[in-house]
Amino acid sequence: MTVVVGTAGHIDHGKTALLLALTGIDADRLPEERRRGMTIDVGYAHLRLPDGSQLDFVDVPGHNRLVGNMLVGAGEIQAAMLVVAADDGPRAQTIEHLELLNGLLIQDGIVALTKIDSVDPIRVGEATELIRALLVGTTLQGSPIVPVSSVAGSGLAELSTELLRLRDRVLQHSPPAAAGEPVRLAIDRTFVIKGRGTVATGSLQGGRLERGALLRLVPGGRVVRARELQVHGGTVEAVEGGGRVALNLAGMDAGDLPRGAVLTTDPRVLASAAILAVLRPPRGFERADSGTGGPAGRDRSGARFWPVAPGALFRLHLGTEQVQASLGRGRMDLVLLPDGRVVARLRLPRPVAVATGDHFVLRRSAPGGRAIGGSVLDPNPPIGPGRRRADSDRLASLASTSSTERSRALVGLHGVIDPGRLPADDLDDRALGAVRLAGRLVVLAIARALETEALDALASRARVAPLAPGISRAELGTTLGRSLRRAATVDQHDAGVIVDALLTNLVAAGRMARDGDQLHEPGHALDLPPAVTAAMDRLERALATATPPALAVAVRASSCPPEGLRALESAGRIVRLDDDLAYAGPLYLELARKAVLMATAGALTPAAYRDATGTSRKYVLAILEDLDRRGILRRTPAGHVPGPRAGLAAGLGAGIGGAPGRTVS
Repeated sequence: MTVVVGTAGHIDHGKTALLLALTGIDADRLPEERRRGMTIDVGYAHLRLPDGSQLDFVDVPGHNRLVGNMLVGAGEIQAAMLVVAADDGPRAQTIEHLELLNGLLIQDGIVALTKIDSVDPIRVGEATELIRALLVGTTLQGSPIVPVSSVAGSGLAELSTELLRLRDRVLQHSPPAAAGEPVRLAIDRTFVIKGRGTVATGSLQGGRLERGALLRLVPGGRVVRARELQVHGGTVEAVEGGGRVALNLAGMDAGDLPRGAVLTTDPRVLASAAILAVLRPPRGFERADSGTGGPAGRDRSGARFWPVAPGALFRLHLGTEQVQASLGRGRMDLVLLPDGRVVARLRLPRPVAVATGDHFVLRRSAPGGRAIGGSVLDPNPPIGPGRRRADSDRLASLASTSSTERSRALVGLHGVIDPGRLPADDLDDRALGAVRLAGRLVVLAIARALETEALDALASRARVAPLAPGISRAELGTTLGRSLRRAATVDQHDAGVIVDALLTNLVAAGRMARDGDQLHEPGHALDLPPAVTAAMDRLERALATATPPALAVAVRASSCPPEGLRALESAGRIVRLDDDLAYAGPLYLELARKAVLMATAGALTPAAYRDATGTSRKYVLAILEDLDRRGILRRTPAGHVPGPRAGLAAGLGAGIGGAPGRTVS
């Protein structure tokens, strides 16, 4: 397991020089950095510890104008080394970097008090006490402080020992992921090696990554192959336990792999332009009403410093990504929790890679703007109807420390959700207040409402049209799908499969019955008058010919009423090809079987089928087109060949019935 440690501190306090003294690696890699004597972009180094393990270092800029670049590195670290010069003591960027680390919930750290060779021991003691006081109330409170000189080398051995202990503290509360766990790498640098291709670098999180592995690029969704892996300049077959990794990616241009994008095998990482998150107040925050419709804060002197109002603009730093973010303006887009935290909906100008639980920082570019730390509660919050399900209690539960409570709140918020998105995956569906349909979790109240609507629709049809065979599954499914989409955020396809599963369950439970494509109440049977059944028989006989008359003509001649025609279609006794062409069911089955047999022997042409059936082009084209729609045949340039559902013509009998183009099952 390799732990990634980020440096932090004011400009010219010796971060890069300290890394050079520790590791022998100059993290200032750019010519402009060497010319100006300051870190401009993120740099990297690694240290072999006395026990043979290694630490990876991310060296970040200390200049106030480069805090955005600092956060690129801070977004991928697990621990921090705060660097403070003994002669200067804590300065502006020391405080700002500490606030940013606090916002990112970096809990493990160490302080390197540099340049002790340039001051007397009294000043070293004074600086130590200043730093210790500064850390109070932050996530790094109580971190060890090690005096060191990069020039003289004093304190380097003690610092290495403390770094080893720091590594152990990180591993104690964040043990290595199992080899089979998904991996994730936020891209921080991309370049091209001549003759080798495009290389992307970042800090790996998760399980085991092997050479040749397929990774999903987020945003974008493109699947790429890791052609080669390198760690600390050497090629390896696999990487396990995290740390800095370089990936040579097949078939990619550098422009396809921007900083901030993520390479991953984790399905929970999404591309989203909206985030539901909990924001944590900075140190010194005291709750107060801003008078602008949202919460605000006051510092210890009483001056307002954190106006969190609808529409407020920030810079979002998430992983290695940075993008503008605005707070939503909806009624439930900004909710103050009793503990002073805020649940907020953030809007982004473009999708970014994000997952539940990700930590981030919000910054304002205005002078004196405070950094706000946050964590992602929902990387894909509901929109439309589902958004109306949000209330203060549900949002407060979503920000709970209990994974069970968060899961229940997430299900309730969306109404319909993929169970793979839940933080707790070992819960009974009932404990979540949901039922599982077509692999999705559906809030129990919504599912029950759909069941009631379906049963009421069948009862109403039976009362209004007692001679009708029921309601077609397609008609009822469309109606219920619209109701589901009004109740929850779900697309048309998912609504369809969920409703289909619900209807299947109702039939299996005996709460409704199915006859072909028709759904009806259990025990409902057509009790047609003898005159109607006689007319139905006459119509079926009239259509039992290879060249049947127009359907309207046959209906009039047989005196068959509409309810008789519907009953014939429902039972599969006649098969309608279009509005005015129908065949008796048994005859049409024979025609279909003949077509499949001929197509199996060789591509079937309309002319050959016409000769074999003794019909005309008018009937042949209609039959072949209908069989194509049903998947029984498949049209090719050479003619018709057996389709994926050719077996229907051989063994399903009346199951071939139904309206043209309808999926037969």
